[in-house]
Amino acid sequence: MKAFVFHGAGQSAWEEVPDPAIKEPTDAIVRVGAVTICGTDLHILKGDVPEVRPGTVLGHEAVGEIVETGSDVRTVRPGDRVLVSCISACGRCAYCRQGTYGQCRDGGGWILGHLIDGTQAEYVRVPYADLSVHSLPAAMESKDAVLLADIFPTSYEVGVLNGRVQPGDTVVVVGAGPIGLAAIATARLFSPERIVAVDLAAARLEAARKLGADAVADAGETPEQLIADLTDGLGADVVIEAVGVPESFELCTRMVRPGGHVANVGVHGAPATLHLEDLWIKNVTITTGLVDTYSTPTLLRMAAAGRLPTAQLVTHTFPLDRMEEAYDVFARAADTGALKVVLGGEQHETVAVRER
Repeated sequence: MKAFVFHGAGQSAWEEVPDPAIKEPTDAIVRVGAVTICGTDLHILKGDVPEVRPGTVLGHEAVGEIVETGSDVRTVRPGDRVLVSCISACGRCAYCRQGTYGQCRDGGGWILGHLIDGTQAEYVRVPYADLSVHSLPAAMESKDAVLLADIFPTSYEVGVLNGRVQPGDTVVVVGAGPIGLAAIATARLFSPERIVAVDLAAARLEAARKLGADAVADAGETPEQLIADLTDGLGADVVIEAVGVPESFELCTRMVRPGGHVANVGVHGAPATLHLEDLWIKNVTITTGLVDTYSTPTLLRMAAAGRLPTAQLVTHTFPLDRMEEAYDVFARAADTGALKVVLGGEQHETVAVRER
């Protein structure tokens, strides 16, 4: 089969690799129908995630069809159309029994495209299939469903729920890329008084407005002052960090009010300074986290009912074999305007209807 393979920092290729095979009785093999590219994949290509070994197939998000299952798989069977979650869960360890699947201690957690071959391929082996894939409604398009593999549960769980967004809150989302936009969309479910998006790119700030941000601020023009003006000098109740660089994290800690929450979602490749000389007295809660995907079934139901703006985040689509071009477009988002790129998906045919 063909797959997108990491060969070291700055080196990758869409190339021939061996087909995956069942290794454990809990495995499933999925024929990939649609995938997307995550900002984490870009971090890997830069060499920021050293656990990823050269020769690994990248990707941790997909929609596809089950083609083979191990003898212990009970919830899906060949022919089922499924969402492949970014997190694999054994279901037995202490963390999984608490629903903290991202911290699975028995060979699960974030492993696809990280510790084992991932989804940016024609086929993928999914460990612990009973808890790691989700059956999809027939009417849900793949390009919408694939956004439920990572960015929506990540934004919702690690950003909105960890940040404890409440009705009437002032919520600031720093970073209006796909994760930040999904955080804006899911924060709205809790009826905050206002949501403010902060970013450097005008196009992304406009996208934030369309997804429900009440105000936007250029990250290079002292957004702290805007937040102070909007909150009578107190600061925001919740600040969600969705970039992953030291400057954005430190900005978040300057904008939060006493007793507020900073929810870090961004993937950081460098140290950030924690200014405890200012924060120790403010009763601020700072959370970090890897998504657990316990919310995926709920988000799938909401998406199927049209309650999540998934389609608005997809700006570019490609055939699966144009993976290298898609990576280039996604990596140059400031120039291309890319939010989420989706590869593959349904091929809709035009059907002529004959009048009687």
